[in-house]
Amino acid sequence: MQKIIKLEKSIIPSCDVSDLEKLKSLVKETCSVGGIGAYKIGLELALRFGISSIVDAIKKHTNLPIIYDHQKAATDIPDLGEKFAKAVKGVDAVILFPVMGPETEKEWIKACKKEKLGIIVGGEMTHKAFLKSENGFINDTSPLKIYEIAAKHGINDFVVPGNKPEKIKYYKSFLEARGLKPIFYSPGLITQGGSITESAKAAERWHAIVGRALYNAKDINKAAKEMVKALD
Repeated sequence: MQKIIKLEKSIIPSCDVSDLEKLKSLVKETCSVGGIGAYKIGLELALRFGISSIVDAIKKHTNLPIIYDHQKAATDIPDLGEKFAKAVKGVDAVILFPVMGPETEKEWIKACKKEKLGIIVGGEMTHKAFLKSENGFINDTSPLKIYEIAAKHGINDFVVPGNKPEKIKYYKSFLEARGLKPIFYSPGLITQGGSITESAKAAERWHAIVGRALYNAKDINKAAKEMVKALD
């Protein structure tokens, strides 16, 4: 499958803002900054305005890829994958977090491929009490199974926690042992404690997903440039 982002490393603004004017402002302030790789949109905008309106607002200013994060997709029955893939028409890629099991994961990947969507698969999240070892619900080995199934189905793009650089290295080794040259995408940075510089060192192909620390900045353009510098 074609690479979602042309750059080896980049900053992805997470556009979790409340309205289209704030979205437009965020895009205008960042789209000309070298090192911005894509834009990630989520449920707050999508539920209020619809994906087509969001895509139109972004595309007026940039041709950079748009990634849709359903927060979290692939957490329902296998059959809904096809409906999801058709419903998000207009975006370039989607993030799936298939914690509901292997059959759901396989069918949603298949459905998204059919609609020619870029696919990014997540297995471990950034917040506390996600894995069982941290008093969460998810077995500690489940992310490995999720990533392995994705790899077997041709996926090379993965979400990994940016506030856990040791986990980025761990998943990188796991996937490379299976013949992949994985591309990673990481939330959990700055506001959630993760360091762009430290996590960028953990993988050759890595994209930092940054939300609040960027869109709440007093000078968004300046903040974006500083974040790009932190990738080196």
